Amino acid sequence: MSLLLWLHIGFAIFTIGPLTAATMAAPRAIRNKNVPVLRNIQRTTRIYGLACLGVLVFGVAVGIAVGNGVLGLWYMTASMTLFIVAIVLLVIIDRDLRTAVRVLESEDAGDDAQVQLGRIAAISGLLAVIWLVILFLMVVPTP
Repeated sequence: MSLLLWLHIGFAIFTIGPLTAATMAAPRAIRNKNVPVLRNIQRTTRIYGLACLGVLVFGVAVGIAVGNGVLGLWYMTASMTLFIVAIVLLVIIDRDLRTAVRVLESEDAGDDAQVQLGRIAAISGLLAVIWLVILFLMVVPTP
């Protein structure tokens, strides 16, 4: 169980941090119309988004190893639900990043990816709050 916990924490540290930083950097790249950077952010978001599934997998494995119905506790259920919501939001961000790259690469000067910029900025902020709520639920002891 100790190894599973280390893997859970390691995946959380090394995937969610860079993932959050990348999604928060995307609006600036869109505003500056920096397509190479935006393409890199999109690739980073996709890779780290897939890798962050390890946090959920190893977290559930730790819960199973502990037993005693720990996965059924309200804060564990809330954390897992929020994590799934976060994954859905990452899919939306990835779609918007791909669209922004396509729009900024096009010859049409009128379309400047402002719709994607606003949506990515809003969702990445919400995503950061979700990660913090999950962290709070995992760290703060409950009675």
